[in-house]
Amino acid sequence: MKKLDFSPIEFSKLKKPPEQLYFKGRRELLQMPKVSIVGSRRASSYTKSMTAILSRKFSNIGYCIVSGAAMGVDAIAHDGAFPNTIAVMANSLDMIYPKVNEKLIKKIYENSLALSEYESNTKATRYSFVIRNRIVVSLGEFLIITQADENSGTMRSAEIAHEIGKKIFVLPQRLGESGGTQKLLRENRAELILDIDEFISNFGKQKEREEDEILLYCQNIPSLDDVLDKFGDKIYEYELQGRVEIKNLKVYPL
Repeated sequence: MKKLDFSPIEFSKLKKPPEQLYFKGRRELLQMPKVSIVGSRRASSYTKSMTAILSRKFSNIGYCIVSGAAMGVDAIAHDGAFPNTIAVMANSLDMIYPKVNEKLIKKIYENSLALSEYESNTKATRYSFVIRNRIVVSLGEFLIITQADENSGTMRSAEIAHEIGKKIFVLPQRLGESGGTQKLLRENRAELILDIDEFISNFGKQKEREEDEILLYCQNIPSLDDVLDKFGDKIYEYELQGRVEIKNLKVYPL
């Protein structure tokens, strides 16, 4: 793990920003527009499905998903957005926790980005999970909570978002389920996502394409050979980032 040599501007509103950050992976992901997605470790099948769809669709329009690498919603959000994802750990990066997410965390270390404010040999504690949340929330332009019990660590993330002026969005849930997000709606502290495609469209596929020569060129579904001739191997970086799909020797913008 390496020490991050700058402090993202997103931390400017925190009362106690991290004094130091260590990273593994691709720190250039910090330059992408980002969305924080968090939620229950014991998510319902519906929540899991919706979380995967949200994270994948945001990744496809050039956003990076930030979460905490925990079981449940966090893991699904990372996996759906992969490789456009940032994991903020509650332990030092020389450790893998939770072990159940070991395969995913190693993938993030190699192909995405993991952050931690802890030096080597620091284990996760109950407290470190709570303070880790302030980094997750700060990095995103806004916070999506896909499911949360009323008395849960996820609700602390909602409090942090409120304190630093981040918008909160939640999914519709059945009565008697996800009491935390239901409470946020009752108190007018969150907005409801009623249609995922319509919600995503507010952030616009054109957001990064308007000035991106490669994505504009790919609108006409060129051959892979033509793209390689014009832009070289950079097209493979775009494929890894989920911005294009290479299929049958053609290049499709996503």
